[in-house]
Formats: sequence, C-alpha cells, structure tokens
Amino acid sequence: MNLRGRKVLVTGAGGFIGSHLVEALVGEGASVRAFVHYNSRNDPGMLSHLPGEVFDEIEVVAGDLRDQSAVNEVVNGCELVFHLGALISIPYSYRNPYEVAETNMMGTLNVLQACRNHDIGRLIHTSSSEVYGTAQKVPIDEDHPLQGQSPYSASKIGADKLAESFNRAYELPVVTLRPFNTYGPRQSDRAVIPTIITQALTQGKIELGNLDAKRDFTFISDTVDGFIKASSQEGIDGEVFNIGSGEEIGIGSLAEKVVQMLEAEVIIQVDPSRLRPERSEVGLLEADSSKAQKAFGWKPEITLDDGLELTIEWIREHLDEYQSGTYRF
Repeated sequence: MNLRGRKVLVTGAGGFIGSHLVEALVGEGASVRAFVHYNSRNDPGMLSHLPGEVFDEIEVVAGDLRDQSAVNEVVNGCELVFHLGALISIPYSYRNPYEVAETNMMGTLNVLQACRNHDIGRLIHTSSSEVYGTAQKVPIDEDHPLQGQSPYSASKIGADKLAESFNRAYELPVVTLRPFNTYGPRQSDRAVIPTIITQALTQGKIELGNLDAKRDFTFISDTVDGFIKASSQEGIDGEVFNIGSGEEIGIGSLAEKVVQMLEAEVIIQVDPSRLRPERSEVGLLEADSSKAQKAFGWKPEITLDDGLELTIEWIREHLDEYQSGTYRF
C-alpha cells in the first residue's frame, strides 16, 4: 500500500508520537489531515516543532474526540486513519477517571463509527503496553492477559475491545498496535525519560517514583516505523501487534545511565508523591514483538544509548520548554 497521494487522518496529531507520525507521513507523500484537541490559543501542540515546509503541507483541524459529529466530519474523505488521540497520563486518570474513560473509550467509539460510516480502507488503532499490567510472563506477547491496574489502562482495554468488536461485528478493517514506552525528542516531562534528563541538567537531584519498576523503551522513530509498516501490510486486519524493543531496564538504572552520560553530579531519590498506589504499579514490562517482525518486518533499529543521546541533545536545545523539578502528571 503506497501512501503517496493518499488522504490520511491522524487523531492525537498534536501529541508526541502523533507529531512524529505526521512528519513521517508527509515524508511518505501522504496528504495528511491532523486532528488536534481544541484550545483557545490555537496551539497545535507538538506540531509546532515541525519544519515550516512540513507544517505547511498538513491540514490541521481542531476538535474533541468526544464530539461525535466533529469526528465524523474529520474522518470524511480520508482513506486511512491513524487513531492516536487519548488522555494518556496514569496519575491524571487517578484524579479524573471519568474524563479519561470518556475520552479514551467513547472517543474511540466515535472514531470506529466514523470509519464505518465512511468506508475507511484501514484504521490503525493505538493501544498501550499498560493494558498488560505487571508481566505474568516475560517477554509479553499479544496473548498475555489484560489487567486494568489503573483507570487509564482500563480505558485502553475498553477501547481495544471496542476496536476488536467492530472488526468482528462489522468487518471494519482495523489493526491494533501496542507501543511499549516510546521516548525521544518532543516528549513532555510528564514522561520518565524527559523527567530524568531535565532534572539532571538543571538541579542537584533527580526525584522519581518507583525506582525498581522495569520498562521496555522504544525510540520514537522505531515506533513510527511500526505504524507506517502496519498501515501498508495486507492481510493483518483484526490483529494486535506489540511494538517494543524486547529489552527492559529499571527506572533507577535508567536514571544512573543518564547521569553517567551527562557526567552530572546529582543524587537520585524517591519522591513519595510520584508513587502509584501499590496494587496499581506495573512492576515489569518487556515486549515480545516477534509477531510484528513476522507480519510486516518491523524491528527496532535505535539502541537505548543512541536514543538517549538524541533525546538529551533535543532537550538541551529546548530546555526553556520544560519545568524541571515540577511534577507534571
């Protein structure tokens, strides 16, 4: 499936992964419509970091996933939809579970209905490794049980099941991708790697939550490559695919690695306010992405060390955009 000249929609286009995906799709020659969450500042989010010549090529539409008519309108005329729009903060989901559930589940339902109404060629639905909860077996393959250990993860499980149901009930051509912890340039300091880097660059201590939790980190260009490849592969409708490096690292060890790379003199300590409720904490995530490799040839290319170097370089150049030391949930 050649993307050149095809009309493509990206929901959540103003986010970290969404903005990189939009840039890559423009590079592939697609005609991209970018759906961003409305705000009174007319702020397109991370799309503002795109090169001017790329930004000028995209059609930016503001709205809300919870607005059925807005979603139906923005899908109209598109051949391919990448659905990344969601509220993704786990700590925020503890405080506002209703909003998170409504956005992530009903927003997804609106996208599914619109894609069905307009006979979309394929919908790429974005899941999350958080739906697995703490690993019961490693590495985690797509048959691993789903566990709602936070309101956020429960909302994503619900969204995934809605996508599955539309494929089974209506034969909607939908493919679900489950990225593990994506990181890289443009990511906000809500996420752990920018949190570590910004604190290490600006203060004498790094405050984090659970230092023993282990995660599987994938560089942004690899995650985006998974989306592009999945959109183009025939015969995979209805399937779910993990997108992860297959290597885990503890958060404490990750922080130590960043400190060494920066040659910084800082201490690493636990901030109790950043800890998740004990039974909600996901202790271990490690991906088995062999299914994606077999189905459409995806595998990660960027090592953690190389990806961290690229991320550090970008954050150094944009440090004024970060609020180091402030807990952003």
